[in-house]
Amino acid sequence: MTERTTAPGDLGRRVARRRESLGLTRTQLAERAEIDPGYLEYLEETAASPAIDTVRKLATALGTSAEDLLGGMMDLPPGRHGPAPRPRLEKLETGECLRLIAPGGVGRVAFDEPGGPAILPVNYVLHKGAVIFRTAFGGPLDDNLRTGVRGVEFKVAFEVDRIDDACGEGWSVLLRGGAHHVSEDELAEAAASGVRPWAGGERALYVRIVPAEISGRRIRRLP
Repeated sequence: MTERTTAPGDLGRRVARRRESLGLTRTQLAERAEIDPGYLEYLEETAASPAIDTVRKLATALGTSAEDLLGGMMDLPPGRHGPAPRPRLEKLETGECLRLIAPGGVGRVAFDEPGGPAILPVNYVLHKGAVIFRTAFGGPLDDNLRTGVRGVEFKVAFEVDRIDDACGEGWSVLLRGGAHHVSEDELAEAAASGVRPWAGGERALYVRIVPAEISGRRIRRLP
């Protein structure tokens, strides 16, 4: 009997996401994995359940592992596979930093609160050169980031990164700037960014960070 995978549908979404991050078309990936392009389209768009051999071919073509495509690493922190054999650390220019974080996603806000330094993940978008995220009124990103002085803002750090365990590569981008709580007359512009928090609940407070400093690093694997 042919071994089958579990979690159909999730697999297709992971394949499509990985393929798009590598800039591959379906035809190109199908050629690399030696599978029919029509079947790849079916796999990405429906709740297909391919044979494990097909998953392994796709994983090899995508530079990842079958376990990653199947979601086996979802509850584990990234970076467990260790560094590549010949890693090289590069500094990123400002333009490249902004390009990397432009698609939006999840970043981390670092700030001081009464108990000490804190870091919280948030869903963000990059809108007109500024990072925008939503939080709850009265929460730690509200009360702890108000100076009480009009026009004076607490400086925070905002970090985004991407780790490719399979290739031993990755990048990180760090921004620093004032945390601006969007006022009522600025709300329409902030809402136009379309940012949506995964955490749900009432998160009507928009916070904008205009970068005063931007830096980034990338780890590459030498051939």
